[in-house]
Amino acid sequence: MTALPPGSTIGILGGGQLGRMLAMAAAQLGYRCHIYAPPGDNVACEVAADCTIAEYDDLAALKTFSEACDVVTFEFENVPVEPLRSIAHTVPIHPPIQALEVAQDRVEEKEFVRKLGGETAAFAVARSEIEVEDAVAVVGTPAILKTIRMGYDGKGQVRVSAQSDLASAWRRAGGQPLIAEAMVQFDAEFSVVLVRSADGEIRFWDSPRNAHENGILATSTLPAGPLIESQQAAARVMAAAVADALEYVGVFTAEFFASGEGPLFNEIAPRVHNSGHWTIEGAETSQFENHIRAICGLPLGSTATIAERVEMQNLIGKDGERWLQLLGDPAANLHLYGKAEAREGRKIGHVTRLYR
Repeated sequence: MTALPPGSTIGILGGGQLGRMLAMAAAQLGYRCHIYAPPGDNVACEVAADCTIAEYDDLAALKTFSEACDVVTFEFENVPVEPLRSIAHTVPIHPPIQALEVAQDRVEEKEFVRKLGGETAAFAVARSEIEVEDAVAVVGTPAILKTIRMGYDGKGQVRVSAQSDLASAWRRAGGQPLIAEAMVQFDAEFSVVLVRSADGEIRFWDSPRNAHENGILATSTLPAGPLIESQQAAARVMAAAVADALEYVGVFTAEFFASGEGPLFNEIAPRVHNSGHWTIEGAETSQFENHIRAICGLPLGSTATIAERVEMQNLIGKDGERWLQLLGDPAANLHLYGKAEAREGRKIGHVTRLYR
């Protein structure tokens, strides 16, 4: 892969905070960013050289956008795949479209990982309301029902603890095809965040212990503790196998449960990831900079952790109102995303603390 020189234009599909932080990292390396996103609170546009506001299926707008870019990436895994095929011959797209296809379908995702030898929770598919009971019977209760497509941050998920919960489960999940997953007994959650170059070089950041509240990541902490540290190597092997099979370029994330039987795969994210935000201050090279390096054909940066202890905390909803207090904490590194409204369950920013 020939390196893109500074001054080239990186197209980013999606206008949220991940696109914002990617654009900021790209600017430090001398690149221009062009954001493409549907109408909305597109905070990435505030820090980018150009911004196109159009629907993802607007093929004319997408074509014009692609012709203005030297490479295209994405910050959101629910970008529709079919429109991207129309520009794939115009501009390189990294990570590959196949990574989106796999990540957008929970059934395909789990089957893809299982074929590579990964362990997942037991699951069954319910593509209609009448199939929900049979699917839950396969995995047992308690179970969690998830929409096969378009779910993230706890959205599109319904927990069922008994057969009596099933009558309304289909409706509560939005009346769309579901995957029923057995509830997993685990001691901790963690993620493997890696970066892969076009020539297949892979570098890993240390895996943090992740804590969720209401389906949304609350904190990521390093060191992750003995259990996660003992399972990190096996999880890395699995994550790397998936990245290699996809011929992936860029930052890739795989989430795991640390269990008594070893790491159990949960899901992938073909993009920079919330659990990697700590790398901005806590690693030699952040996930955002290394993503830009990878998709532009530059040498990858060191992923070494630079502090004895690191904690990243998400600021969700009204948490963002504590900005002045946080700025008074000498250990706190505050990142606010510039969002117009602090709705419940919405990520407004994050704060990272380093302890040396």
